[in-house]
Amino acid sequence: MLKLFNTLSRKKEAFKPLGKEVGMYSCGPTVYDYAHLGNFRAYISSDILKRYLKFSGFKIKHIMNLTDVDDKTIRRSQEEKITLRELTDKYSRLFFEDLRALKIESADIYPKATEHINEMVTLINKLIAKGYAYLTSDGIYYKISKFRDYGKLAHTKIKELKKSRIKQDQYEKEEAQDFALWKAHSPEDGDVFWNAEFIIDGKKQVVKGRPGWHIECSAMSMKYLGESFDIHSGGLDLIFPHHENEIAQSEAATGKKFVKYWLHNGWLLVNGKKMSKSLGNFFTLRDILKKGYDSRAVRLELMSTHYRKELDFSFNSLNSSVERIKRIDNFMDRLSHITEEEGTKIVEKMLPDYKDRIINAMDDDLNTPKAIDEFFTFIREVNTLIDKNEISESQSLKILEFLKEIDKIFSIFPEKNEVKIPADIQKLIKEREEARRNKKFARADELRDKLRDKGYIVEDSPEGPRIKKVK
Repeated sequence: MLKLFNTLSRKKEAFKPLGKEVGMYSCGPTVYDYAHLGNFRAYISSDILKRYLKFSGFKIKHIMNLTDVDDKTIRRSQEEKITLRELTDKYSRLFFEDLRALKIESADIYPKATEHINEMVTLINKLIAKGYAYLTSDGIYYKISKFRDYGKLAHTKIKELKKSRIKQDQYEKEEAQDFALWKAHSPEDGDVFWNAEFIIDGKKQVVKGRPGWHIECSAMSMKYLGESFDIHSGGLDLIFPHHENEIAQSEAATGKKFVKYWLHNGWLLVNGKKMSKSLGNFFTLRDILKKGYDSRAVRLELMSTHYRKELDFSFNSLNSSVERIKRIDNFMDRLSHITEEEGTKIVEKMLPDYKDRIINAMDDDLNTPKAIDEFFTFIREVNTLIDKNEISESQSLKILEFLKEIDKIFSIFPEKNEVKIPADIQKLIKEREEARRNKKFARADELRDKLRDKGYIVEDSPEGPRIKKVK
């Protein structure tokens, strides 16, 4: 049975969904710039969770929001002298390209904050009516002291919150800890605003402005998943205040438990330090791919550490993932060329045994490092049998089917068993074959070395040359 570590209870709990369909909400990107590796660590973690739930037979409805209005998006659009919509459309498109590169499955819906203003205003009006929100000249704020359970996710109490925030606060809040539900328009916002209608003391009042960040996720998640749903995922940095505030405003409005399971992934460091442009260790996915790395190796690297633990990224560790991807590709290539008629019966026992090992690891709070290690142990054992000519052709097909099934969880195997060879590489391969036929072996060796320099290995076989991409 699948057990997940619930941030709310601080313990592993058996996963039992509320209904027949699992409702899952993941905090998505603020679309003002390229997403970085730390962001993708969170998205890979959510992707593994979703894939494993589907592998386990659950039906999923997955929502991931796009924050397309906040301080960052407004400021960047002004810097680039384009509209907010032009900016956020651009970075949304680039974000989706990166998701595809990492083989992250699409969410069912990607709601945009700017397209759900009405839902946010409705939710804020509910909070006002119940006495959880109040109006100031700066906007509408949530009254934290009125919500008894505030701090239950972060496991803190209101009185323990840092009082230093009072000095930094220039707004007219009743308490320093109160947070904005609706921000009144300021000159810095330019032409980004909505004239929202709120009911204050029984009277309609229009407040020109824009939503606060926290209200966006509550309004959009409840619109598509209902007032109570199964899973909310995100990075460790979102526990407080973002997810804490989501709980406070959602449960105050509905009187129901907002989310059953809260899952949070750990930080991503680079060579033991926090990723920062000033330190020169800040990387987007595109930065990594431009260096010639396979996106599958990046995906494998981001899941090779347990999702709740700190992941220390380095190019040495990424190179190790590159080598592991090569092992997978070489293994699948070997399987596809087996012609033996008879094999050992041990294979028939290995497949269900290793499937159980991988499932047991994943059932234990998505222990991908252990599951992946089990998989590579399987590769090593099968490779030994191949070396001994103890794998039959029919068994190799069963193994390939097994790999296809397991990859529904990992999504790190090649799309096809064949290497796509560029025209210039094909020309060199053809030239080398002609040199070999004409017994010009020195020239053939020279061309082989040239192919290796370009990232391709040529292995000669009775069936002809086999081509492998090495990076």
